[in-house]
Amino acid sequence: MTRADLEAPPPSRPGTVLVVDDEEGVRASIRVILEGTCEVLGAESGAEALEIVRTRDVDLVMLDQRLPGETGLDILPRLREADPTTVVVLATAVDDVRTAVEALKRGAWDYLTKPFDVDAILMLAGRALDKRALEREVLCLRSALSGTADATDGFEGLVGRHPDMVRVYQMVTQIAATSATVLITGESGTGKELVARAIHRRSDRASQPFVPVNVTALPDTLVESELFGHEKGAFTGAHARKLGKFELAHGGTLFLDEIGSLRPDLQSKLLRALQEREIERLGGTRAVPIDVRVVAATNVNLRAAVRDRVFREDLYYRLNVVPIHVPPLRERREDIARLVEHFVRRFARECRRDVRGVSAGAVQALTRYDWPGNVRELENVIQRAVVLARRPVVQLEDVPLDVAMPETASLLATDGIQPLKEACDQFERQYVLRVLERTGWNVSRAARHLGVHRNTILARLAHWRLQRPASGPDAAGVRL
Repeated sequence: MTRADLEAPPPSRPGTVLVVDDEEGVRASIRVILEGTCEVLGAESGAEALEIVRTRDVDLVMLDQRLPGETGLDILPRLREADPTTVVVLATAVDDVRTAVEALKRGAWDYLTKPFDVDAILMLAGRALDKRALEREVLCLRSALSGTADATDGFEGLVGRHPDMVRVYQMVTQIAATSATVLITGESGTGKELVARAIHRRSDRASQPFVPVNVTALPDTLVESELFGHEKGAFTGAHARKLGKFELAHGGTLFLDEIGSLRPDLQSKLLRALQEREIERLGGTRAVPIDVRVVAATNVNLRAAVRDRVFREDLYYRLNVVPIHVPPLRERREDIARLVEHFVRRFARECRRDVRGVSAGAVQALTRYDWPGNVRELENVIQRAVVLARRPVVQLEDVPLDVAMPETASLLATDGIQPLKEACDQFERQYVLRVLERTGWNVSRAARHLGVHRNTILARLAHWRLQRPASGPDAAGVRL
């Protein structure tokens, strides 16, 4: 499969073209031209065409202008009304600009001039079917993003609308129905397994098993047995035959996480399984056929591993048929508020806590943090905050100090020494913000708590270039 195949995948079903012309010869000619690329239907009149469009899923209508009874221009708006998503092209006997303009006004996508050119028909049909396939993909994505009760659940459990994440959703939608092997790359905690599960759920293997395997979590001596299974007596303690993950995933999807840590000898065995579609159990003497789609993931640079001769080049290319990169959280900070809302809702329900939102100050702190542990780290922080929160709205004081004040944490490191003045200023900034949030950004009350004049706080806020959050006192930056 080439990259071009992935960027312009065929429709999930054969395209359907309706040729509306009262001449049988024209209908037959176009049927021959498009034979093998799509299904071609025919209609002699506008009334017959309308009946077909109302009862069939038609992608492209090639509509002749001169028809018995009503003309093509008259029928065109009614065709569009019957199915607004159908692409309609008007065919004219003469190159009349006024007719073409009127056709476009009435909803035609394009127009053709008789006599038809074979290449023009093929190109037109290809463009129309690609357009329809893209429209179906967009509708599918929109439905996944907004068609659930909890809109923050996003696409198959993946939360976020950053352009890089939308590209991930598009790739998943494009390749799910194929059998192509997928390599998902990204830092730890970015959600690579969620992407793999999304591919499985959107494939025709969705009703079959999804079997995840974290290669690094398996003891080195048991990796081969876990993946490929073993026969009775294959080694000490093998008291019975055991099926490996490949056989358990038969008909479904096998997710190999942290594939870069696989031993070199097992890399060759995995390569054979991918190439031959069969495995051999440890201690076995016969090949076992398998029907498994493999999705692999790694947080290391496999290209560099190939250069360093610790990962087989041929296996890398066998796995990297379709690459999908999941961006780290720090590169899509716009999604943090949505993820916070998603996790607060989830953990409030799971932990039976009356927590309904997160304050603007807390959201600001969470958004500033770089999240080296990515979404997994954010998930853990929100779970802790929900469990320990003393009010229905998570406040800045509920956020762990190393997240809310990462500068302070760095000061405690042996190599993080800063001048005392800068360290004091960082601590003062965070402390004043916490007091302001606790008082609902009432500067006078905060000044009394801090034992300073309110003008001192106003001056410090100006120095730090901070202002009161737009959401107001005690308002949640993220509300459920």
